[in-house]
Amino acid sequence: MSGREFFTARTLAEVRAGFRPAHRTPVERVPLSEALRRVPAADITAPAALPGFARSTVDGFAVRAMDTYGASEGLPSYLDLIGAVRMGAAPTVAVRAGGCVAMPTGGVIPDGADAVVMVEYTAETMPGTIEVTRPVAPGGGIVRADEDAVAGGLLAPAGRPLRAPDLGFLAAAGVTTVAVHRRPRVAIVSTGDEVVPSGTVELAAGQVRDATASALAGLVADAGGEPMIAGIVPDEPGALKERLTEILTESDLVVVSAGSSVGARDETAGAVAAIGDIWCHGIAIKPGKPTLLAECSGIPLIGLPGNPLSALVVFGQVGTPLLWRIAGCEAPPPQPSTRARLSRDLASAAGRLDVVQVAVRGGVAEPIFGPSALLSVLTRADGYMIVPEPATGLDAGTEIEVILYR
Repeated sequence: MSGREFFTARTLAEVRAGFRPAHRTPVERVPLSEALRRVPAADITAPAALPGFARSTVDGFAVRAMDTYGASEGLPSYLDLIGAVRMGAAPTVAVRAGGCVAMPTGGVIPDGADAVVMVEYTAETMPGTIEVTRPVAPGGGIVRADEDAVAGGLLAPAGRPLRAPDLGFLAAAGVTTVAVHRRPRVAIVSTGDEVVPSGTVELAAGQVRDATASALAGLVADAGGEPMIAGIVPDEPGALKERLTEILTESDLVVVSAGSSVGARDETAGAVAAIGDIWCHGIAIKPGKPTLLAECSGIPLIGLPGNPLSALVVFGQVGTPLLWRIAGCEAPPPQPSTRARLSRDLASAAGRLDVVQVAVRGGVAEPIFGPSALLSVLTRADGYMIVPEPATGLDAGTEIEVILYR
């Protein structure tokens, strides 16, 4: 156990800053259709300037800006209409002094023009003559040829998951495949003689269906990983060590559930210590204190508390950021949040971070409490709030941030 005292709790901040395994998933090239939320392995740059030509941002008329100076409704400028630009085609005319060319939004700016006046500020007073009632500055109504991106400019940075707008930006630049980190493969191991497969129809006395593994698989998938349900290991000496040894070679992260609560944590810690190095066993967080973090043959491992509520809370706080890191993302994408006022006084213990489930109605956050064995506490919650380590509690009416579940 690397000489560390068993069950010496670390703060969550210490865990996030100190437990930083070097393992990363390998790089693969995927089409844009499969790239959403994937993490680029290197900066993606523009092969050419975007949009590649100066284009109009409004419907109107391409002009020389100086020909509109001083124009007003009382004293308009009059310009000769000398042609029109068609969408998807190069201009066939150039703008000369005192002239203008009709423009659609997105059309190519003709030679000689340095602005586009909006159609709302014009009128065709007679055939071939356009009346302009508002001046336009040089560059008005125009996107430069390299305004979206210069040739060689950054389209998407390494280490940040690709979002839907990123995919559109890459497609506009003609980038059809990207080099990204492979989705992390996360092996989920359940332990305990009382745990049986979720498909078990009839339960014997004392048996419980394996609900935690399914919920963890959902959290893994939501964070961009590939969950691998690795079965249930009985409480037999050597069984967990044997199963962990089997799955390490095919995993990027191993999660052991129901193996580090009071009754089984010695066996879990012993099995992990036999094949790797335990970084800590115990986090100053409620729920979820008996959490184990380790590295085994370079692969990170999380030993979660036995109660489902505790296991899922801890995985959200520790496992999800670690999963993103393994996938090449140093800063996990922020979760949606909202501000609300606490409905009641909330007690806490100094030196321990509390994760409290809440329901939010009309801007008021109502804490939801219940035993750590009850998943219904989570299913009834709209999100959670954090009571930081230094606090000894919060008063009713305190404005808090609620991290929302998606």
